[in-house]
Amino acid sequence: MEPGSTRKIIHIDMDAFFASVEQRDDPALRGLPVAVGHAAARGVVAAASYEARAFGVRSALPSVTALRRCPDLIFVRPRFDVYKAVSRQIHAIFAEFTSLIQPLSLDEAYLDVTENRAGLPTAWATAKAIRSRIFEETGLTASAGVSYNKFLAKLASDHRKPNGQFAVTPEMGPAWVETLPVSRFHGVGPVTAAKMQRLGIETGADLRAKSLAFLEEHFGSSAGWYHAIARAEDHRPVNPDRIRKSSGSETTFNRDLTDAAEIEAGLLRMADDVWEWCENAQAFGRTVTVKIKFQDFRQITRSRSHVGQIAGPASLRQVSLDLLRSTYPLELGVRLVGVTVSNFAGADREDESALPLFDSRDAG
Repeated sequence: MEPGSTRKIIHIDMDAFFASVEQRDDPALRGLPVAVGHAAARGVVAAASYEARAFGVRSALPSVTALRRCPDLIFVRPRFDVYKAVSRQIHAIFAEFTSLIQPLSLDEAYLDVTENRAGLPTAWATAKAIRSRIFEETGLTASAGVSYNKFLAKLASDHRKPNGQFAVTPEMGPAWVETLPVSRFHGVGPVTAAKMQRLGIETGADLRAKSLAFLEEHFGSSAGWYHAIARAEDHRPVNPDRIRKSSGSETTFNRDLTDAAEIEAGLLRMADDVWEWCENAQAFGRTVTVKIKFQDFRQITRSRSHVGQIAGPASLRQVSLDLLRSTYPLELGVRLVGVTVSNFAGADREDESALPLFDSRDAG
């Protein structure tokens, strides 16, 4: 970028991606409240159709709660191989318009179209063309946000959902941000939003009125980010070489476990899942973290870092077991266990995870 140049950033976000794929592939589900996930007593919703969302069904909601909110809710088992295949189709379309693509997940990505590879008159026209191509090839709709930085583009993509797009120009950016509730800002989760409200910060205008010193006092290392986005500032480039920093897998047991052998068997399955991903991606880390959630929902983690990379599945299994056993004797029944490998060789420091912790939201 030349000094003073204005980037043209598009954020593409598929609409209720997992649920929309299921409704596309099974016409009998169209127009009905659909949840991707498991209806078991300990199940959770992975994604929800817009018809289900009208009843307050969201991702990460326990299945029993979802069914109370929407008794007619239809559960469909997830098909991640299908979602990944569709995602590859979508990313191939992105590549026709730009080489600067930063995926955030299977269903969303940032695109820098400043170079205008497609020769279209505006970034707005480019976003429309991309959405049209996605629908033609996959039968699925996408929403788009168009702006001069990533923060605004992501905010904008949510503004006309589903199947719409919205643009935030440099002239309107700062004033537009001031009108929005801080709870909508990328990087402000429910806990932080509640804290901001206690401090009298409910809108972007309220946030902008606070000094950097005030924000540092109350929000520590996140203060600079909050200070910048209140002014619609975000200088992060679209980074196509962003490297994943970790890989993890976790499972919620059908019942609370107290038997060590059963807990360890579940943990080893998660370690094997993680190793399979590491091997397929040829990404090997130095740090192993084990997560344990107890029956009262209290959660603990244990981590260990090594001088070199984890050498193989047997090593990962052993380290995971050692970390789990370091917590014995367990005080309560165990609801969930998980294993994560991180600290990959060559991991890129510029990453979405450099921002404050975000909410886990439904895809699209």
